[in-house]
Amino acid sequence: MLVAGAKAGADQALLEREHPRVMALPFDSDRKRSSVVRRIGDGSLQLFVNGAPGIVLDRCTHVVTAQGTQELTPADRRAILATASDMAQRALRVLASAHRDLGQTLPDDASSEVLERDLVFVGLTGMYDPPRPAAQAAIAACRAAGIRVVMITGDHPETAAAIAREIGITSDDAQATVTGVELSTLSDDELRQRVPQVAVYARVSAAHKLRIIRAWRANDAVVAMTGDGVNDAPAMKGADIGIAMGVAGTEVARQAADIVLTDDDFATIVVAVEEGRGIYDNIRKTLQYLLAGNTAELLLMAVCVIIGLPTPLLPIHLLWINLMTDGLPALALAMDPIEGDVMQRRPRPRDESITTPAFIRAMLFTGVITAAVAMAVYVVVLREESVEIARSWAFTALVFAELLRAFGARSATRAVWRMSLFGNRWLLAVVTASIALQILSHHNDAFGRFLRISPMSFADAAILFVLGAIPLLVLEIVKAVRRRR
Repeated sequence: MLVAGAKAGADQALLEREHPRVMALPFDSDRKRSSVVRRIGDGSLQLFVNGAPGIVLDRCTHVVTAQGTQELTPADRRAILATASDMAQRALRVLASAHRDLGQTLPDDASSEVLERDLVFVGLTGMYDPPRPAAQAAIAACRAAGIRVVMITGDHPETAAAIAREIGITSDDAQATVTGVELSTLSDDELRQRVPQVAVYARVSAAHKLRIIRAWRANDAVVAMTGDGVNDAPAMKGADIGIAMGVAGTEVARQAADIVLTDDDFATIVVAVEEGRGIYDNIRKTLQYLLAGNTAELLLMAVCVIIGLPTPLLPIHLLWINLMTDGLPALALAMDPIEGDVMQRRPRPRDESITTPAFIRAMLFTGVITAAVAMAVYVVVLREESVEIARSWAFTALVFAELLRAFGARSATRAVWRMSLFGNRWLLAVVTASIALQILSHHNDAFGRFLRISPMSFADAAILFVLGAIPLLVLEIVKAVRRRR
């Protein structure tokens, strides 16, 4: 409104000097209006009020017209409210302005109830706060990710509904906006049953916001609450995650929040959700890769001992496998880029463990087929060669299988040939270097003695490389079958 006044030619500094402020009644969410008392040129006091149209109009008895100040009639009230409604439907935030002559001195009781009555209605102001360009796309991304976006505002219901339609929170045929007055008539149980169907709340107080948050949480939803004002703080505290605006937010809101946005942009929350899902995916895939490899080693050793075969792997072999296949590839998997479909998945339940039954089944299946390949190599070679040579072959087959499987571990759904090898350059470099080092160990005497393995030709290494690719191939076939289903 100050900007509008400046555009109309008003000099704010001059007005402050000529009409000094005597007192102010700041805006609050219960009164839904603010007032200031100024001393005008003749020494008298004038009260100026701005607030919600319906609230201000209820306290007016007269109206300023082209013919001067006249008594406010019921027809005038209907016309003013119709104009305010029309402006609100165009996504304008509407303020009503009024004034009152207080005479030369303030009354002894200078409360809002005493001062803000018998007002003279002046006019309406419509303000348009355009949504950020990324807001609509961010809300669409939330919807695709299974995240429900709900608007809770103190604005006029029609303004809130228009903005919600504009940015994609609701559609034209969505359920009507619920107001704070309606909320007050609902019990906690009734509100809990209704919140899943409501996307816009208007003319709400701090207490209403907290009730909405608690109703969602009673439905076992994970709730994030964003806000910037003092009246948002209780709701942010009551939510699972409170998110405050760092630029426009009050200190109270920032102190109550778990996260503070430095750019006040809703789209940043969506980016954070995407990043969080990517981190969770990488932790999960890394853990599964490590546990499946350890399961394969344990099965190979246990089965050979049970059926009476010589130990297939020596302690130095297990240490080398843990270093070469568990250490560096796992670190590279932890830095894997976020998958493109991560924001098209449904949120996981809040009580879901990272080691779900499906996770354990996949881990055991991977361990079994990897151990089976190494076991088959060991048994076949042991029939024709010495234990040392059989161990060398089983050892190298297991290393190759683990290293190659790291490429398939990058995704539980996408085929390995649909993922760019250069999408994770660290993993490609680590696997290539580890395979080269493993082959070198069979051609360097000192290295071979250290690992207690026998020499091996490049042709034999190539055979083991192909055999080591079998677990990866089997897992990719399983992925393909799953996708078809």
